[in-house]
Amino acid sequence: MSEHTTATVVRSVGRLVREPDALAALLTAYHLRTEEEKGNPVADATRLPPRYRAEIQDPRTAFADDTVLIAVEGGVAAGCLVVTAPAGGSAEIKRLWTDPARRGRGIASVLLREAIAHCADSAVSTVRLSVWRWRTSAIALYERSGFRVTGSWDPREDLVCMEYPAATRR
Repeated sequence: MSEHTTATVVRSVGRLVREPDALAALLTAYHLRTEEEKGNPVADATRLPPRYRAEIQDPRTAFADDTVLIAVEGGVAAGCLVVTAPAGGSAEIKRLWTDPARRGRGIASVLLREAIAHCADSAVSTVRLSVWRWRTSAIALYERSGFRVTGSWDPREDLVCMEYPAATRR
């Protein structure tokens, strides 16, 4: 995998002039793939659980208090990541997704670096995330990026919870 990419990160969904529905498309692909991996494949987004459909139908409302990062490569949305609003000194990274056709170009790494920098600028003391245990390449990426496995804060089986140590930021 190359760590060199020409992708840039934008924080406002509205700045994606060419593809206003780009975030919804990325989130749709993310949720459909996740449900398939969990053994609950659905034919299309209309059959996703209501909270996931809400994210796809109206991401601005679903993530109103959060920071949404979108990687743009060649004018096309290539990946996304959501950083939750800080609560109690902690923020969580969610919905990291790279368009499968654009994987291996360092896009996810760029999004992670930007998210960590955003958290540091926001005085967040703990950055955390959870990932399904079968997403071994994602876990490896998170570990290369400085995240470490920690005790679970989520009761769902098969989740690996990880934190980014504050001492290693920037």
